[in-house]
Amino acid sequence: MRALVIDRPGEARVIEMERPAADPQLAAMRVRRIGLCGSDLTTYLGKNPMVTYPRIPGHEVAATLEHVPANELGLKAGMNVTLSPYTSCGKCSSCRQGRFNACRDNQTLGVQRDGALMDFLSMPLAKLYAAPLPLEELALVEPLTVGCHAVARGMVTAKDTVAVYGCGGVGLGAVAAAAFRDARVVAIDIDDKKLAIAKDCGARELINSTREDVHARLQEISGGHGPDVIIEAIGRPDTYRAAVEEVCFAGRVVYIGYAKENVSFETRLFVQKELDIRGSRNALPEDFREVIRMFEQKRFPTAEAISATVPLDEAPAILRAWSENPAAYTKIMIAFD
Repeated sequence: MRALVIDRPGEARVIEMERPAADPQLAAMRVRRIGLCGSDLTTYLGKNPMVTYPRIPGHEVAATLEHVPANELGLKAGMNVTLSPYTSCGKCSSCRQGRFNACRDNQTLGVQRDGALMDFLSMPLAKLYAAPLPLEELALVEPLTVGCHAVARGMVTAKDTVAVYGCGGVGLGAVAAAAFRDARVVAIDIDDKKLAIAKDCGARELINSTREDVHARLQEISGGHGPDVIIEAIGRPDTYRAAVEEVCFAGRVVYIGYAKENVSFETRLFVQKELDIRGSRNALPEDFREVIRMFEQKRFPTAEAISATVPLDEAPAILRAWSENPAAYTKIMIAFD
């Protein structure tokens, strides 16, 4: 079978490899679509500290089941599925609390272990989610669950005004999930194209931070109080600080992005505002189910969110192009058929 392997930073190629022996306890599937995400790009660039080389990337999957062990989940050969790419140890403090998404020993497909950018894949049944969705939407489910989980961490309701810093793939997931809960969503970015997609995801207000005073606009939108919830999906020191500064008193701040350097805060705001400050990592099964419902109700602009779809043979070239001009792409799909 074929697979895409990143041999070392800046070098990717399609290889032929043996298909692993079938495990009767696992579901075997033919991969149909793989979405590329930011972690795949950082792996290609050599900037992902969790990756060793060579590495097969890919964890945003749409596949067709070929062999399925007997199960009570309704999974059958011929069904199209997406999957959760995470592992959990079941023993650490997170797992003991049922928060398997934050397992201290997690290994994500394509990051700490080889991923799904290959013709065939086997996975445990518990990691699979079947849905009658187009393949492109199935491959978008997992990246959107990351933003969806952040919305859940922020306890977003229809009463809330929610500001989302960053409208990349993860940020768009947060925008769409908050809008799906009927919140008033404010999307903040520097790219008008991404803001236009955020509007199609349900954002009612758009702020281009290169042209507008973000503070003034957020005050105007929120009646002088600040948003009830701010979700940071960029990972920059300035937006980390802005989230605490702009959120309302007794508000909630959720951080998804990793800041690449130390961040200094005005800590009196934590106390004076009595803020709830939360991290958000990966996703839980309920997030997968919520995103699938969102797609079933046609609440995400699939076509607008996908920048390019290429066959596997062209994957090395588009990785190179993406690395040279990251702003040119929102979501890249690799098609295996």
